[in-house]
This record gives sequence, structure tokens and C-alpha cells, in this order.
Amino acid sequence: MDAELWTERFLRSLETERGAAPHTVRGYAADLAQFADFLRSASVPDLSAVTHVTVRSFLASLHAKELAKRSVARKLSALRSFFRFLVKEGALAENPMRALRNPKLSRPLPKFLYTDQVERLLALPDASTPLGLRDRAMFELLYSSGLRVGELVALDVDRVRLSLGMALVDGKGGKQRWVPVGEHAVHALDEYLARGRPQLLAKAGGGNGEKALFLNRGGTRLTDRSVRRILDKYIDGVAGVNGISPHALRHTFATHMLEAGADLRPVQELLGHAHLSTTQVYTHVTRDHLRT
Repeated sequence: MDAELWTERFLRSLETERGAAPHTVRGYAADLAQFADFLRSASVPDLSAVTHVTVRSFLASLHAKELAKRSVARKLSALRSFFRFLVKEGALAENPMRALRNPKLSRPLPKFLYTDQVERLLALPDASTPLGLRDRAMFELLYSSGLRVGELVALDVDRVRLSLGMALVDGKGGKQRWVPVGEHAVHALDEYLARGRPQLLAKAGGGNGEKALFLNRGGTRLTDRSVRRILDKYIDGVAGVNGISPHALRHTFATHMLEAGADLRPVQELLGHAHLSTTQVYTHVTRDHLRT
């Protein structure tokens, strides 16, 4: 069986049927390419010849390279999904992954910002410039709504209802959810839409039909990576904070909600988590925070 052909079909199904994010698809593609290289080096003729022993040998080669446990676990997860797909499609009769167990991983607690650090970060953007208005609106929205960065950059203008204080978000797997937009975020977005976005849109000619809520300096949609670079620029101005990603504002939203007495289930729904166990990690963060 043609490994390259089946890999392409699998990656396409991830995108079209499961709604996987582009970076997830790229990660799976890289992991499966590494596995294919291993099969060639081990003289395994094709995927039908793969057994659980083959996969164990692959994992042993990764450990020999001193790859982090979490990276190995991610590659194992990619292989599980791939071989499950092959069995479902009838390309294989048996799944070689069924005899393998997932490695046990210690789960690191998410990083978050304290209230005074959030306040300092939100005060840093220069509201007299279009980019400053944009940055303040982005940070306010990330903090008030608990959005993933991919959800933030995918937002279109017509998905935000400032009069209702709500936004309609496309989450993982194509699942939509309404999220609240706090009072400060509504004000920041109102300012950005009135004075910031029109100036950025003008850079692209103004009439290009761009629907994106958040624009780059060229007047087109921001990317996930751009948001990371923008946040990095500001984090230096917040004392005592380093190694913080845009996702940390999502962690901060959840942690502060629970500290304020919110129940776990509504926080799960707001974050768009499929499983309550994913949200429960924030209860550990909250307990540790209260002890300090």
C-alpha cells in the first residue's frame, strides 16, 4: 500500500472532516514523515508490514535521540490517529497500535498572570495609534473571553455584537460557541473599530472586502504568529513576567473566573473544552495560587 497516498488522504480528512487547525495538520504531517523515514531505514516494505514491534522500535529510536517525553507522546498520538484511520478506511485489517499504551506524563500547570500584571499589560498599548488601539482590543478580548489565539485571528467583524457584549467563535472541530465580551473589551473594540481598523484597512486600499476583525499593518488578517510577536513586544514592559504566550491570557481568564467563584461547567463551556478534565487543571492552578 502506498504510504504517501494514505498519509495525504489522512491529512486531508483531518482538515475537512475533523476541522483540525493548520498547525495541528502540519505537526501530524511532520510526525508521519519521520515515521516513514524510520520505516525506510528499517527496511519495512510498507504500512501493511508494520507491527507493534515496529512501532516500539521507532519509539526506542526517539528515546535514543533523547527526545522529550511530551514530544514522543505527541508522535505516538499521531500514529494512533493515522492507523485508526487506515483500519476505518479498510486499508488495514488490524491496528498495530492497539497493543501499545500511552506513556504517563506529568501535566505542567498552565502559566497565568496576576491581576496587577494583567492591568499593566492592558495599559501598555498606545491608544493614540491604530496599532496600539488594535493591540489593546486584542488583549482585552483574549482576557475577557478566554479565546484561543486561532479563534481570535479567525474572528470577522460581523461575528462581534458589541451591543450584546457577545462574540460568535469558531472553535476546534468547527464547533461554534458564543462567548461574553467584557465591558472593558467592548470599549476597546469600539475604539479600535471606530479609529484604528479603518486606518489599517486603508493601507490595503480600503475596498478589498477584508472581513477580519484584527488586521496587520498592511490591512489584512493577522496570523497566530503575529499575535505572539506582538505580545512578546509588550511583555518586556511587565515586571516579573517572562515566557508568556498569548495562550496564557486564556489561562488567566479561566483561573480568574474560578477564583471569583464560577462553577467549573460554565467555564468549560466558555473555553470550548470537549472534556471537563481539561478544565479541571485550572482548579489546581487556583489552589496553588491561593496558597501563596
